Amino acid sequence: MAAVTLDNLGAWVLKGNADRVDLAGRFAREPRVSQWCVRPGYRMRLMRAPQPVVFWASGSQAGVWGVGNVADVPFLGEDGAWHVPLGLTIDPVSARVPRSSLRADSRLAGIEVFRQPQGPNPSFLTVEQFDVVRSYRDSQANPSGSLKSPSSAAIARR
Repeated sequence: MAAVTLDNLGAWVLKGNADRVDLAGRFAREPRVSQWCVRPGYRMRLMRAPQPVVFWASGSQAGVWGVGNVADVPFLGEDGAWHVPLGLTIDPVSARVPRSSLRADSRLAGIEVFRQPQGPNPSFLTVEQFDVVRSYRDSQANPSGSLKSPSSAAIARR
């Protein structure tokens, strides 16, 4: 896996397998995600508020299901696993960006979720990759193209 630095970080990518766990049902009942498991390591130690986070569902419904932010530093939970606090809401199904759309874009050919889909959380997108992902998400959420959002580079460095 490539090294992540605060200079090349566009967004963290947190994954969940929608075929192994009923993520669709879970998020239909409660779309807010307040925390997610992460693997300890240097990447986890780089995570802090308000860095952007992309939720990536894998499996037959794969794609970007939501974008939010890290809400605080990761912590060791009572379950013995590390968790990162989040400010993340899963998008409605109609606003999600399918893997097929992203896979077809040559600018995203090198993203970790395509190269190493079984990699641990967190994965990451570079600044440029996150800008591309956000452009797809923005067009899904607002087909007229009038939605404007802050630069991912500005968000990541706050």
